[in-house]
Amino acid sequence: MVLDSEALFSIELSLKVATVSTITVFFIGLPLSYLLATKELPLKNLIDTLITLPLVFPPTVTGYLLLLLLGKNGPIGEVLYRLFKTGIIFTWYGAVVASSVAAFPIFVKTARSSIEAVNRNFIFAAYTLGKGEVETFLRVVLPIAKRGIIAGTVLSFARAIGEFGATLMLAGNIPFKTNTIPIEIYSAVSDGNFERANILTAVIAVISLIIIFTVNKLTERRDNEVNGS
Repeated sequence: MVLDSEALFSIELSLKVATVSTITVFFIGLPLSYLLATKELPLKNLIDTLITLPLVFPPTVTGYLLLLLLGKNGPIGEVLYRLFKTGIIFTWYGAVVASSVAAFPIFVKTARSSIEAVNRNFIFAAYTLGKGEVETFLRVVLPIAKRGIIAGTVLSFARAIGEFGATLMLAGNIPFKTNTIPIEIYSAVSDGNFERANILTAVIAVISLIIIFTVNKLTERRDNEVNGS
């Protein structure tokens, strides 16, 4: 069976959504990971708990909460409608938000762990040499923790591309608009089109295997560096 235009669209959309989500998660999550790893923030445990919630909640619950926040009558959605006369519900932007929220805790926990593993003596030495906090992060912390951060980024991409429940709640299942690969697989199974579902499953399986291989390689190299191999 050759994939039709709708299935091909779902693949293209999933890659686009996962890419935008991963970039969003990286640039928001990296500074937050650094702060959580190195600072005694007020309400630090509460912040960490809120970040972790999407890992604990069923995806449909996460999607429903996002719907309450971003819907036309929600506190954030209402502002968006007033400013831009439109919202993100039932658009691919909604899929990006859902995927970002789902992937965010994975990145933050992985990046935070890598930053916490950096020898503090290196950081104090940089401060002693007159380096500022930003320069110390960029020239000392980031190079040492980079493999863990990259692994977190790759895992975030994997989580984003596989997101289903929250995406379905927030973006819906609209052909040629919001039908990502997981949603397209769901539709194919619902229609009894198992051949189509099998092919799309194979596509996402290949992507997942590449991601797992990449993460394993990065982890192996990081362990070798720590052990001095």
